[in-house]
Amino acid sequence: MKHLTLFVGALCFIACKPTTDTTAYPDYPIEQVNLTQVELTDAFWLPRIRTIQQTTIRYAFGKCDSEGRLENFQTAARVMKGEKGKVRGVMPFDDTDVYKTIEGAAYSLISAPDPALEQYVDSVIGIIALGQEPDGYLTTWRTIDPMNPPAEWVEPGERWTGLAMSHELYNSGHLFEAATAHYRATGKRNFLDIAIRNADLLVQVFGDSAKYEVPGHEIVETGLVRLYQITRNEAYLQLSRKFLDLRGDGTHRELRGSYSQDHLPLTQQDEVVGHAVRAVYLYAGMTDMAAISGDPAYRNAIHKLWENRVGKKMYLTGGLGARHAGEAFGDNYELPNLTAYSETCAAIGGVYWDERMFRLTGESRYYDVLERTLYNALIAGISLKGTEFFYPNPLEADGQYAFNQGKKTRQPWFDCSCCPTNLIRFIPYLPNLIYATQSDTAYVNLFISGKADIPLGENSLRIVQETGYPWDGKVNIHVQTDKPQRLTLKIRIPGWALNEVSPGGLYTYCNEPAEPYTLLLNGNKVEGERKNGYVEISGGWTGDDRIELNLPMKVRLVKAHEQIAADKGLTALEYGPFVYCAEEADNSRFDDISLSGETSYQVEKRPDLLGGISVIQTETATFIPYYAWSNRGEGKMKVWLKTTDL
Repeated sequence: MKHLTLFVGALCFIACKPTTDTTAYPDYPIEQVNLTQVELTDAFWLPRIRTIQQTTIRYAFGKCDSEGRLENFQTAARVMKGEKGKVRGVMPFDDTDVYKTIEGAAYSLISAPDPALEQYVDSVIGIIALGQEPDGYLTTWRTIDPMNPPAEWVEPGERWTGLAMSHELYNSGHLFEAATAHYRATGKRNFLDIAIRNADLLVQVFGDSAKYEVPGHEIVETGLVRLYQITRNEAYLQLSRKFLDLRGDGTHRELRGSYSQDHLPLTQQDEVVGHAVRAVYLYAGMTDMAAISGDPAYRNAIHKLWENRVGKKMYLTGGLGARHAGEAFGDNYELPNLTAYSETCAAIGGVYWDERMFRLTGESRYYDVLERTLYNALIAGISLKGTEFFYPNPLEADGQYAFNQGKKTRQPWFDCSCCPTNLIRFIPYLPNLIYATQSDTAYVNLFISGKADIPLGENSLRIVQETGYPWDGKVNIHVQTDKPQRLTLKIRIPGWALNEVSPGGLYTYCNEPAEPYTLLLNGNKVEGERKNGYVEISGGWTGDDRIELNLPMKVRLVKAHEQIAADKGLTALEYGPFVYCAEEADNSRFDDISLSGETSYQVEKRPDLLGGISVIQTETATFIPYYAWSNRGEGKMKVWLKTTDL
């Protein structure tokens, strides 16, 4: 049955008053400034968010309709009435494509209210409700035909059979994430109540003290925490903790091994291993638990895991996952370029984890990695038009190897479309990541034009940013308060502006930096040392103050750690937060491109190219930001280039 036609009218990006309490994660010492309090005017990010709102959400709902994602819920309803049915699709987690698209739509409804979209989402939620069994169970393929799974690698059987690959609890996790986002956006309980019924079933089944099973693909752990944050039902929090505590404990069951991060108890793990997306979702859940419980063993473990990730297993772009086999992390320093996996979902999961680590510690290094991932590995996953996608994100293409699920360029959809729908839920969520608060302190973490009304206890302030970032490093911050007051503003100084590529020393710069950054308050230079990567401005604010931050940008040459075999003798280019690459479309003698210490680099604005970019130009080659490659068809590309005289 064809579903309703979606019409999304003209969308305006405005802040609207939330209908519910939107405080996120109050159990962290540092809280997000919610996107309901942020209005963007940014020339880089606002068009991308509008593309998701105006094009990609509608596109994905259409795909969910035409490829049977919605029909599966309707078929499950008929099967429950005694009819026979057949599953459409080939993945046991196809339900989550619908959930994630709703989540992205929900964030869009906050920032760009649209009655047609809201009505359509409600109709989709009504279809989801049809597929939920009376006791709350919700995985359509298992309701429809449990003995004939959609994929051969999924074990047939009744509920909860073969949890390692059945994705039943993964489906629940994305359901919880989407339903809580929808509730916060609209105040409606139609989707939230579906999630609560499912969560109550999980508590009933897996909360039993004699039950020792854990999820396969992680995310239910963070989903349960989000649901707890709204309902304050501690059973959800306890179940999340139980799933975490039992992982790697072979006392009562057979362990699944490192692919599933199930080889050691979590508090004993110190190396990021296995399926990269599973892993970063798990580590985000561990961070939630470290914040909420205060357990020092969890806190110690996540610090070790994060340091291993960024110090030995992260691509220059922030990408994660070296191997196509198992979509997995490799060994330490195993970071091939042509065959890099670097899944888009892993980049998104890495950002979610980084942001949690910041809110737990207040250290800017987590945002340094977040920003690197955001401007490179993450947005590379979606085309400029918003309707073509990367699943893997390699750092080299030879024009022959079909790296992207059988294709050599972006694809309009996948049988496994976790990455497109993950981008849909993430990009409209971005305004949540710009500012944060702690007591009487406000953090400025990302440089994105717009305004934010920020509550600080009994006081409040408005911050207005005007910047050309990420193309230039000049940031003007106008701080307004309704009356003179005392507060602290912490402004992050990016690692790249301090001559550090990334924490941990996996990559280093090999040419001289630009001149140092400067920071002025009402025309006067701000002195003092940075603390945890932030310049702190404390004291009395007049009610109308202006900050000028200048982060001078220069083309920087980067070399990799000597133990990364794939990058020996090679160099990469960066400019500000961007990693650059050479693409065959701009370079007729592509295979002859090389760099040297004597090369002269010019940065040239090209508003006519690839949606408006700055290119790096040498006498013999042109380089574009990595995120923009493969928007002009198939061809060769390299991030790491042959180098002489360095």
